Amino acid sequence: MTDLNTLAPTEYKTAQALFGFSSQLKVPCFAERDEHVPEIDEAYRFNADVTLAILSGFIHNRRVMVQGMHGTGKSTHIEQIAARLNWPCVRVNLDGHISRLDLIGKDAVVLKDNKQVTEFQEGILPWAIQRSVALIFDELDAARPEVMFVIQRILEREGKFTLLDQNRVLSPNPNFRLFATANTVGLGNLTGLYHGTSMMNQAQIDRWNIVAKLNYLAPEDEENIVLSRVPALDTDEGRKNISSMVALANLTRHGFNAGDISTLMSPRTVIFWAENLQIFHDIAASFRLSFLNKCDEAEYSIIAEYFQRAFDKELPESESISAWFE
Repeated sequence: MTDLNTLAPTEYKTAQALFGFSSQLKVPCFAERDEHVPEIDEAYRFNADVTLAILSGFIHNRRVMVQGMHGTGKSTHIEQIAARLNWPCVRVNLDGHISRLDLIGKDAVVLKDNKQVTEFQEGILPWAIQRSVALIFDELDAARPEVMFVIQRILEREGKFTLLDQNRVLSPNPNFRLFATANTVGLGNLTGLYHGTSMMNQAQIDRWNIVAKLNYLAPEDEENIVLSRVPALDTDEGRKNISSMVALANLTRHGFNAGDISTLMSPRTVIFWAENLQIFHDIAASFRLSFLNKCDEAEYSIIAEYFQRAFDKELPESESISAWFE
């Protein structure tokens, strides 16, 4: 197993060679892949501006937050950059069950020499801060307040971390990096779309050196991603269907921004729709099961209009699932 305490980048590559867009920026890379390095997804498409913002975090030890709506690939974007840099990466989802003790650590009873003894077990934060690891706090705006104050301690570039129970002050490893993702940039659940998020302490928001915004992809890029996930649709008819599916998804996004509907279709949902199409072999049926049934019934007529505009045909009435398998 690689020693993450001493692991360091040993070579440099250009961003153009690694990510495919025009840039001669030199990026530090590790020579070997550790078990904590994410797997490379060859189908992933990088947003150039967001990629450069995240790379600045890796190169210059900046604290980077990536904000955007669900399904835009915020966490995956950071992971896929780490995958190409061979940079060990750990992702922590800050749901309501993650506590202060989970991050810091706690005393636990362990068995040593056939005797039960109490021993301090490090949480993810002191473990990561001492190693060459990129730590991602996923859904930062869903974290509990006491968790947020723990994180605030290390947001300074050279921020040390104090373990009060151990009377220890931890200095960050030179190759420790910190990232976060959020749906709302700490503004709370303004639209009603992200239940569980909350207002964030502005003193903490102010400590994030860089905040990058990741929007949905251009239609042609989104179509290519869906096609890479469902290669069975790589036919003339399949590509036409994917183009219409992405067009419908964009109509829901524009409708959501205009306040016409309360639910939008993310790229993840479009992929689910394409996958379900392979099961049910019916565009309308798979659309209902992938997206429409998640929506408010009062908005069905608007969404049916989007379907008609995207596919140039009416959305048929619902029918029995059994009929799709006959």
